Amino acid sequence: MLKYLLIIMCIVFKYVSLEKIEDQNHWKQLGYQDIEEALIPKVNMGIAKNVILFVGDGMGPTTVTASRIYGKTEKGFLSFETFSNIGVLKTYSANKLVPDSCSTATALFCGVKANHKTAGVDATVPFEDCEASLKSEARLKSIFNWAQEAGKGTGFVTTTRVTHATPSALYAHVPNRKWECEATRHANATRCKDIARQLIEDVPGKNIQVIMGGGRQCLISNVNGTNADPIDTWACYSKDGRNLIKDWKLDKVKRGSTYAIVKNTHELENVNLNTEFVLGVFANGHLKMEHARDKGPKGMPSLTKMTEQAIKLLKKNKDGFVLVVEGGMIDFAHHRGHARQALGETVEFSNAIQKTIQMTEKEASETLIIVTSDHSHSLVLSGYAERSTSILDIAQKSKLDGTEYTSLLYGTGGPDNYQFDVINNKVVRRNPALDDATSFEYAQQSAVLTDEVTHGGTDVLVYATGPMSHLFHSVHEQTYVAYVISYAAKIGPFKDMRNSSNIILSQPISIVASICLVIVLFSLLN
Repeated sequence: MLKYLLIIMCIVFKYVSLEKIEDQNHWKQLGYQDIEEALIPKVNMGIAKNVILFVGDGMGPTTVTASRIYGKTEKGFLSFETFSNIGVLKTYSANKLVPDSCSTATALFCGVKANHKTAGVDATVPFEDCEASLKSEARLKSIFNWAQEAGKGTGFVTTTRVTHATPSALYAHVPNRKWECEATRHANATRCKDIARQLIEDVPGKNIQVIMGGGRQCLISNVNGTNADPIDTWACYSKDGRNLIKDWKLDKVKRGSTYAIVKNTHELENVNLNTEFVLGVFANGHLKMEHARDKGPKGMPSLTKMTEQAIKLLKKNKDGFVLVVEGGMIDFAHHRGHARQALGETVEFSNAIQKTIQMTEKEASETLIIVTSDHSHSLVLSGYAERSTSILDIAQKSKLDGTEYTSLLYGTGGPDNYQFDVINNKVVRRNPALDDATSFEYAQQSAVLTDEVTHGGTDVLVYATGPMSHLFHSVHEQTYVAYVISYAAKIGPFKDMRNSSNIILSQPISIVASICLVIVLFSLLN
């Protein structure tokens, strides 16, 4: 008996050892598997009845890599990294090398580059120019306009305020992203509706069937804060006496539509799925991060739960739907220089996508899922840490100053990140070994002192699966995403065009081509 036990132990030890050292056979087998999967045709030329666009705000390539390591996900991939089609997006705005979130959201949702800190308008609208933003020719239609015109359901889910930069580009036209309510508009901009009013009163905002996120203080005046749900001092705080949630309700009553207003996880989980319009506002400002939220029935829902319920609510539309899901607190965490918080939010973002894949499995052949980011951040992964080391911990010592540093660092950062002291008339970087670098509150060190961690200008990746997902195949302008959605779902600009010849013939003749044609005709006549 002992003999057989020893043999079994030797066999187990052999295979465990081989897996641990990752020998030649391990990498050969992995290569064969990847080739076999790559050889399987995955081109789906069908029409996308449903489109689900996931936007990880601030989720640049370094964030994705670090989150994969941090999350220790099954098979070593985040849920969307196994999608068969991947491309690269250039994220610059119309006037900045490094963009903000509403100009990039405008590119993603409207297919047109916009100026820094403007949303839903083209580059003829300068920052804070109310009059320019009122011109009809400067106002852009979004994928929500296109979807609603085609009879599809629309909805968006965000962990930020529902009036925040990214979602605003779906339904609003503003020259300043900070005009979320009346309190932040300047005195000369009274002709321009704030973002909150555009969401509730105008098209396509008032026709959006599912709205979930935070931002109560932008929708209702003089709301009170609590320890669990404080007033967001960074954001607009309405004082004009409005109650836009009540106005939203009255609009649905007037239309004879069924509706529900939900305020916590319990109410969201128990909403009648046959309801036509659902408004979920779960916080005065942004929602709590996944690691900090109250996970009980009275708390704020997770991104995964909001996404799950949104899909259930929208699936009943026989013509399909377009849903946008934003993991907005990835960016929030990065701005404050807390890498672990950003990685945790990215893992939850991945969980929401995994849930979506499971929920749409039966409709996979007619559901286009796209995952991307609006912009990157200045997070870097550096040093030569052992693979067994936590992604958040010390990488090694600097060979020059002898001080340790962490694997994750920021290029720019606020006072908490800029960790330098003057000792004996010499500038000395703080040793991160003196702190708990793996905590949620730890601020990774930065090279340059700024008011906060600034965005990065590097390209971001786009991952896709489903009908026409193969159209993401190389380096693209960020605006390309909107046109892929249009072409795949047969809505908007490409609603009547589904082959390349139609596309080419439908393009207007350029000015240069027109001049050349005139010259040729003139020459022939003479």
